[in-house]
Amino acid sequence: MARDLLYTRNIGIAAHIDAGKTTTTERILFYTGRSHKIGEVHDGASTMDWMEQEAERGITITSAATTCKWQFPTEQGKPLPEAKEFHFNIIDTPGHVDFTVEVNRSLRVLDGLVFLFSAVDGVEPQSETNWRLADNYKVPRMGFVNKMDRQGSDFLKVCQQVKDMLGSNAVPIVLPIGEEADFKGVVDLIKNRAIVWHDENNGATFDIVPIPEDMLDDVAQFRGQLIEEVAGYDDGLLEKYMEDPESITEDEINKALRAATLDMSIIPMTCGSSFKNKGVQFMLDGVCRYLPSPMDKEAIHGTNPDTEEPTSRKPSAKEPFSALAFKIATDPFVGRLAFFRAYSGHLDAGSYVLNTRSGNKERISRIFQMHSNKQEPIEAIEAGDIGAAVGFKDIKTGDTLCDEKHPIVLESMNFPDPVIGIAVEPKTKADMDKMGIALAKLAEEDPTFQVKTDQASGQTIISGMGELHLDIIVDRMRREFKVEVNQGQPQVEYKEAFTLTGSHREVYKKQSGGRGKFADIVFKIGPADEGKVGLEFVSEIKGGNVPKEYVPSIEKGFKAAMKNGPLAGYEMDSMKVVLTDGSFHPVDSDALSFELAAKMGYKEAARAAKAVILEPIMKLEVVTPEENMGDVVGDLNRRRGTVNGMDDRAGAKVVKAFVPLSEMFGYVTSLRTLTSGRATSTMEFDHYEAAPQNVAETVIAKAKGATV
Repeated sequence: MARDLLYTRNIGIAAHIDAGKTTTTERILFYTGRSHKIGEVHDGASTMDWMEQEAERGITITSAATTCKWQFPTEQGKPLPEAKEFHFNIIDTPGHVDFTVEVNRSLRVLDGLVFLFSAVDGVEPQSETNWRLADNYKVPRMGFVNKMDRQGSDFLKVCQQVKDMLGSNAVPIVLPIGEEADFKGVVDLIKNRAIVWHDENNGATFDIVPIPEDMLDDVAQFRGQLIEEVAGYDDGLLEKYMEDPESITEDEINKALRAATLDMSIIPMTCGSSFKNKGVQFMLDGVCRYLPSPMDKEAIHGTNPDTEEPTSRKPSAKEPFSALAFKIATDPFVGRLAFFRAYSGHLDAGSYVLNTRSGNKERISRIFQMHSNKQEPIEAIEAGDIGAAVGFKDIKTGDTLCDEKHPIVLESMNFPDPVIGIAVEPKTKADMDKMGIALAKLAEEDPTFQVKTDQASGQTIISGMGELHLDIIVDRMRREFKVEVNQGQPQVEYKEAFTLTGSHREVYKKQSGGRGKFADIVFKIGPADEGKVGLEFVSEIKGGNVPKEYVPSIEKGFKAAMKNGPLAGYEMDSMKVVLTDGSFHPVDSDALSFELAAKMGYKEAARAAKAVILEPIMKLEVVTPEENMGDVVGDLNRRRGTVNGMDDRAGAKVVKAFVPLSEMFGYVTSLRTLTSGRATSTMEFDHYEAAPQNVAETVIAKAKGATV
């Protein structure tokens, strides 16, 4: 395991659904010698899509990790004598919006990212979501425009879209040779030469050929632009560029381009066709040349749980061990597997680590290097590597694992709340316990999947990010856990919020012989300050009207009350309570009385604070032929949608809109009917907003069991 971290690359493959991520990963495994047969997604035979549901549907559902080795630099597909062996840890992520959690947690632990775009469709909705996530985690990336062999492909147009729509400085470092079905190679703008791939041997070899005559002007223009961008980033090169642009060497361009990529000032753009085996090796060379190694980040920062002081760990095996668990999976053979990224230190199989969330010591019985769903046991793991371990009694996504003598808490991960729920019940009494175990294991694996019991009806409600997400969960219960369930209609996960600040006095008295109960509180309740989440609690009590020891109980009461909104029992994300006055009884008052007074006061104050129902609003994008556009827009208006943009893409019209989730069940079927199956749509959660009066009344009445 001891190897030079300079030659390690922890990278992810991310993109919109169906841009070719898994196909590209399959090619990487083939060219690096990890697999000897290319598995195709459309045959259900790809290595990385190992779940039955993935093979059936031809989509990626869970991020799969693998490792492989690549010799660099190469010449005509063969390593040069001075080539070094680079070690890649690769995570292939899903593109479907319902599984954004997989992208989120993968980006948290990766050093670099290869971002795929379809040469025909360009920047699509999920590209934007994943790009924002990568910006959030400050992950340097390079672009790979795939599907160059498809009709309507346009490399330079996609580069322009990355600039305009994603606000990134996308700079082409290649130009395609041939278009659509005639695509056969690229011009390398840095080396100023042409590469044409062979069709035989799965494109593993290629020829260096002269640049085609009809491309010389374009090559000169785009090479000039590339050198100008690179020189603009590096002051030393800028002087040289001013004197004589041709004097800048290939090594100088590469060095400055790497620095600009790490700084996210430039996104190098390459292109190819993974399915037709063209351009993938060039992209791998680009990963080695421009994307960061674990050494490029000076240190990972965290806090010391004992002193709350900031602390950090350098990417070195000599530092104390620290790692972040980014994914939990259940394997039928080895049990609970925790995927983790080691940031510093060295960990042997069989040794102990401290989980700073639980404060417990855990023995790691075995460590694996992952290859899709296969585990390869290793003796130890070191800084900069990604592995999986078994033996944990208590582990959650986002936990920090570290050396018990040198504790550190690394920044965890934030996941969006579920927006859609369905009621499930076991088909037979025998399935009852099995269902509980299955749901607990699935919820442990996926932080965006939640299970709760409805207080009023006693039903088990499972919630997730979309209809497909819940479909897969129910399917996994059936196949993996052998639990058959009946499921109800999808329900929207509403929330509640206060819109005004109101004042209220709540007096709680109970006398039943002997010692009674008494609590009296005066408070203001309303929306939290902007940007605050959860309960914002301020005590302005003076002179001991309410003794200090009871104030935490009042806060606890309000916090517990937020789980059940005053209107229809939906959760509240945030609110502010200012405790202004109150009184107590020296004998009858106790902590529980004040906690109950807070819970009752919260419900009573809802009218004064103008509580409202919030509904999830989805960001929808529909790609439709022009002749159907009127019907599509009319249908969205009927669904309370707000159209906020129209574009052209590859000869079709793109309609962008915000639509309430409650109006979108079964939308795909309606859209097919409206457009004779010619339109496609993608939808993702965007924000919550107050529901109209009539919708809110229906939701409240339904929650109270009234007939509407």
